[in-house]
Amino acid sequence: MDLDAVPQEGNATLAGHSKLMYARDAQGRVVTTTSRGWEAEEIVTSHAVDLLVGQAQAARLRVQAGLASPLEYWMYERRMDVALLSQTSGFWQWRVRRHLQPRHFAALSPAQLARYGDALGLSVSTLQGLP
Repeated sequence: MDLDAVPQEGNATLAGHSKLMYARDAQGRVVTTTSRGWEAEEIVTSHAVDLLVGQAQAARLRVQAGLASPLEYWMYERRMDVALLSQTSGFWQWRVRRHLQPRHFAALSPAQLARYGDALGLSVSTLQGLP
């Protein structure tokens, strides 16, 4: 993208901030510049956030019905999926999926709960319940 073509339309999801982008200057060098974003990016980001909010709400209902562990709710509430939670917690993906089940979550050791708490930025007591 050329330097003068960097979008500056604005993006409400950036909350007034700019982001760093790479573009070509007049001499053909790749340089960094800031962008306020563009409408298409805002639409896609808003849609993705809405999807995650919906997943968190559905997970909350599953937790309340005893069909899922609180870990599932907090995973979606913190804008994560199984793959990202696996990477940040250090558990294999199959183990994260297993821990989304109430009976397996209830059997986690304090050290394992602490790993999830650190990955999600939550205390263990908060992780074990719903807000």
